[in-house]
Amino acid sequence: MMSNNARQNSSRVALFNHKGGVGKTTLTINIAAALAGMGKNVLLVDSDPQCNLTSYFFEDSVVDSLLDESDSQNGRTLWTALKPIVDAEGDFRFVEPFETAIDNLWLLPGDIRLAEYELSLHEFWQDSLMRRMKGFRGANSLSAITNRCAQKVKANYVFYDTGPNIGPLNRAILLDCDYFIIPAACDLFSVRALKSLGHTMVQWIHDWKTILSLAPSEIYMMPGMPRFLGYIPQRFKVYGGTKTNIAASYMSRIEKTIFSDVTSVLRKVDNTLAPKSMAGSKLGEVKDFSGLVQLAQGKGVPISEVDGGQAYQKEEAEEAFLSIANSIIKKTENP
Repeated sequence: MMSNNARQNSSRVALFNHKGGVGKTTLTINIAAALAGMGKNVLLVDSDPQCNLTSYFFEDSVVDSLLDESDSQNGRTLWTALKPIVDAEGDFRFVEPFETAIDNLWLLPGDIRLAEYELSLHEFWQDSLMRRMKGFRGANSLSAITNRCAQKVKANYVFYDTGPNIGPLNRAILLDCDYFIIPAACDLFSVRALKSLGHTMVQWIHDWKTILSLAPSEIYMMPGMPRFLGYIPQRFKVYGGTKTNIAASYMSRIEKTIFSDVTSVLRKVDNTLAPKSMAGSKLGEVKDFSGLVQLAQGKGVPISEVDGGQAYQKEEAEEAFLSIANSIIKKTENP
């Protein structure tokens, strides 16, 4: 039997920005599909209670069935795995990830009842600070489940889907990640949100270091050292093959804000958490593909594989996500 404590030799990544509407789920799916197309085994963990990632791949009737059965012995969602921890009935329950229609890509389905796990995470955190074993096990349970699932599919990459907030669930996700990527829309609200992102993560890392110092040596603990891998500006308008002046202006502001309020702040904690400069930090760009995104969501396929739409736009989407995937491989396999 595989150990719950064995962390699969894979890179865990989250696209994280606590502002909503920055396309995290769409980016995650298309990046994961590009990596899978390059022969990498990829596990997607739908850790957002909104279940957008699960809804992308499965029809509504299938999603409804998964949610209806998640409390039962036949359950196969992330909540199914976490429920014994939340109910204090013992260790987590292993749930077999689903194969998707995309080769080399697996999914651990989400569940709206992850909101209950998030409420419990606050208690687990407090219990950990009081050196209670229940707290340590609960705070690390999502990571331990992901360990088993990643082992099962021999994952090279694990991608978590995150909600638009800075709550306890996203804290647990980010502290389990080896890397995080910032998706940023080219607008004022996205720039403003970035100003608090780095400081929030620093607080999480500091607090987790305290918990690590209290934990017994024999218990599995998340690493708690998420490194900034890069950022992706997206959903910007292009006319005549050129970005609009507004988009170009916001891209410059995004880069400056990430440097001052994310990378510089993280480096004060540990200089391995972010590079000294922003050179090479832009992993790629994803322009506004508008109607293609809706078509892809409706069919559960990457943007480049939808039926209909303009062929040149699908080619541009394929090139964009392959470029991002190559950047991720380069930065994670040769850090």
